[in-house]
Amino acid sequence: MNILLSLSDNLTTFWEYSGFANSTIGHITMIVIGLFFIFLAVKYEYEPLLLIPIGFGILIGNIPFNEAANLQIGIYEEGSVLNILYQGVVQGWYPPLIFLGIGAMTDFTALISNPKLILIGAAAQFGIFGAYFIALQMGFEPNQAGAIGIIGGADGPTAIFITSKLAPNLLGAVAISAYSYMALVPVIQPPFMRLLTNDKERVIRMKTPRAVSQTEKIIFPIVGLLLTTFLVPSGLPLLGMLFFGNMLKESGVTRRLAETARGPLIDIVTILLGVTVGASTQATTFLKFQSLQIFGIGAISFVIATCAGILFVKFLNLFLKRDNKINPLIGNSGVSAVPDSARISQQIGVGYDPNNYLLMHAMGPNVAGVIGSAVAAGILLGFLY
Repeated sequence: MNILLSLSDNLTTFWEYSGFANSTIGHITMIVIGLFFIFLAVKYEYEPLLLIPIGFGILIGNIPFNEAANLQIGIYEEGSVLNILYQGVVQGWYPPLIFLGIGAMTDFTALISNPKLILIGAAAQFGIFGAYFIALQMGFEPNQAGAIGIIGGADGPTAIFITSKLAPNLLGAVAISAYSYMALVPVIQPPFMRLLTNDKERVIRMKTPRAVSQTEKIIFPIVGLLLTTFLVPSGLPLLGMLFFGNMLKESGVTRRLAETARGPLIDIVTILLGVTVGASTQATTFLKFQSLQIFGIGAISFVIATCAGILFVKFLNLFLKRDNKINPLIGNSGVSAVPDSARISQQIGVGYDPNNYLLMHAMGPNVAGVIGSAVAAGILLGFLY
């Protein structure tokens, strides 16, 4: 009899510790969202290198367990493996390392050959500051509004970096929102590109970019670093690593370092960042009305950024000679979603003129958007941190 009672107690304890006993509708909801992210990545190839780690991380973070038992398995339990890995997000270690890899794989030739394209990247940052003011009007604190606003830059690492400094409690919602909208660039941007341009503007053919010398490529990261960080020192962790990575690429004498930065290093960091950000969406801390508000503001900010870039090109064309005009379809690429936004410019452009190749031109504002979002983040940190 005692054996049966003991066995019954053991089975009861086993059940109490199981995921079935501790699951809630919130856990199930988040697991469905994680599966949806994986579906988008596999079926439609929407940013698979991001959505699969994040989607699987959501599954990991929402396996129900008895939180009162202190099992040291949850991402928010001090000392657990996931918690230690998550410190790279919380402390802002991962984003600068990703920027190092981005710099090592980015070709700034299009921007160097046509410097005025940087203005498009700057104009697209209106999405960040527009979202900031919207968040303030919705009752968020200034530091929280700054973290939410950065979603408009369509730059996941920057969003994580600034949120870890300004509003760590919003990290999961902001990061998931930023990466979701980055992945949905092919869905969100085309309708607004068509809405804000006419048939004549869509077939504008831009001049072939001039050849850029190796010397110019080497000088650019040095000048870029000094100009941007002297202006916004608080952006140094991101901008410094971005331009350092580009120097490794363009110097011609550090090929091994550049290949490591843009290959194994960025892949490792992307895996760790994606999984831990996904795991941070634990239902008990993530599923709040505030998260839905952040997703809504993020969508608005992304639309503002896209429209601002397109409208700025149209405005700029008023002052440019006929043979020097810019196709407004590259205005969308001013956001930091490299190279997806530039590809969308190309895809929409060839739909109206099969022989009009906009990709090389769109890469100019696209890489400018990477710099612009980091500068905007530095500005927000400067007066909010």
